Amino acid sequence: MGSKEIKTRDASDNRYKWNIKAMMPDESIIEAELNRLTEAASQCASKYSGHLTDSSEALFEAFAEKDSIFRQVEKIYVYAHMKRDEDNSNSIYSGMVDRCISVISAVSAAFSFFTPELLAADKKLIDGFIEENEKLRTYEFAIEDMFRGKEHVLSHEQEALMAQMSEVNGATNDIFTMLNNADLTFDDVIDENGEKSPLTHGSYIKFMESRDRNVREKAYNSMYDSYKKLINTISITYSYNTKTDAVISRIRGYKSSRDAALFGDNIPGEVYDNLVETVNSNLSELHRYTELRKKLLGCDKLYMYDMYVPLIDVPDRVVPFEESIEIMSKALKPLGDEYISYMREGISQGWIDVYENKGKTSGAYSFGCYDSYPYILLNYTDTLKDVFTVVHEMGHSMHSLYTRKAQPYIYGSHSIFTAEVASTVNENLLMHHLLGECNDAEMKKYLLNMHLEEFRTTLFRQTMFAEFEDITHKAVEQGQVLTVDMMCDEYEKLNAKYYGPAVEKDDTIRYEWARIPHFYRSFYVYKYATGYSAATAIAAKILNEGKGAADAYIDFLKTGESDYPIELLKIAGVDMSTKKPVEDAMKVFKELLDEFESLI
Repeated sequence: MGSKEIKTRDASDNRYKWNIKAMMPDESIIEAELNRLTEAASQCASKYSGHLTDSSEALFEAFAEKDSIFRQVEKIYVYAHMKRDEDNSNSIYSGMVDRCISVISAVSAAFSFFTPELLAADKKLIDGFIEENEKLRTYEFAIEDMFRGKEHVLSHEQEALMAQMSEVNGATNDIFTMLNNADLTFDDVIDENGEKSPLTHGSYIKFMESRDRNVREKAYNSMYDSYKKLINTISITYSYNTKTDAVISRIRGYKSSRDAALFGDNIPGEVYDNLVETVNSNLSELHRYTELRKKLLGCDKLYMYDMYVPLIDVPDRVVPFEESIEIMSKALKPLGDEYISYMREGISQGWIDVYENKGKTSGAYSFGCYDSYPYILLNYTDTLKDVFTVVHEMGHSMHSLYTRKAQPYIYGSHSIFTAEVASTVNENLLMHHLLGECNDAEMKKYLLNMHLEEFRTTLFRQTMFAEFEDITHKAVEQGQVLTVDMMCDEYEKLNAKYYGPAVEKDDTIRYEWARIPHFYRSFYVYKYATGYSAATAIAAKILNEGKGAADAYIDFLKTGESDYPIELLKIAGVDMSTKKPVEDAMKVFKELLDEFESLI
């Protein structure tokens, strides 16, 4: 791997940094803007509280002014968040994020009258307003959705208290973020060349893919040793995250934290259970894969640190970032010329922050607001796997672009349930492209193995995470205490169930739950698995049916949050209310495994 010092932000090449200045050309106005927006929210509340449903025009104006204020606050918050993510050790932007959260809390409190007052009105009156005022029809779906949740809305005074509490409700996520990205340090690892290399969140998987088993083991132990040292702090942080979910869901009258989390997207609990049940009924295929992994690696004993190394030995392929863009453009060609044109224009405008630097948030994401570019944060390391990450995040960003071009602000975002479809369709198209261009038998086996790994890490692993979240939240709701031992024991049992008898038990993987940041966005991870299943079906339709299926998919990308996710996915030809998409994805996994075994 070679010794490579991680650069500071200032020392990094500006060509590979996102053009965040386009979002906020003058940072000096932020504080004044936050003060102005706080006052504007207060004045709006004074104007409309008690008069919200006096007329159709009053209701429309209140909606429009509320959207305008939140839209402007959101832009400042997103900017501050992204600046913090450039270097988490920079206290200026950490402070700015905290200030934005305070303002969001204050603005939310000011508008806390809105939903209770609207829902106190006769629904027939509101329907009449929509009928008589064409401008109000923009908000028709939003209003219907608000009335759907009427039983979970509190009084004006209680909603005001809940809004004020929102500032501290996210504290556990902020605490873990700072621990994970700013405070945690890892021992250096001696790589396969005998050189000392820094272990970071960004380099960890590259170490785990090393052909040198000693390197993998040392990186694995170094990573988890750091979490073990902070395990009591992390444990109490996650425990209170789960307690917060339980308390809020109880206050709002939901049956459980999970029901509360699924309610916003109008997802039936059966969708969650169908995913877990279908994946569990196909674990024998994952066990077959781990048995094959053990055989091909020639291990007497297979450990979790052996799970990421490619099974096929192919020459290292360095893929510079510029080449990844060309590969992506060819792979996504089935989506149409317009898609490619928008994408390449965005890259030239500076959507992407490419390389790791000291203090930069780990991993990758697509982020932005209604009035900004759909930015992408990467920690690119010039590997073929990184090309998949670029394609994945570009799926999110293009989803945002199409949505914001087609929808008003109120529907200008998208649920995670649908967002993960957009990213994973791109991954599927990339894999199809690479396999189609491959003339080398070893490379084909390598790519098949990579595809199998996508299923393992996205469909199987994220479903395992979903089971863990369900277990911990139910335990809290039943009055149990989430101790370190309890969580480690439950996680260890799940890991053994999923990976099967081929993988040896160790005392380290039981701590893996402690390093999963998505657990602080509760009941989020299952959407990766459902999204992967839906995307597998949509990508197959695009490749098999051509332009008609691609056009239907683009229509889906334009919908934002203008309807519920399950209904929106039907536009692209997938019904996630049934088990079929997950069952079909399991069949694809089996077929890939069969083909891989036959080539071996």
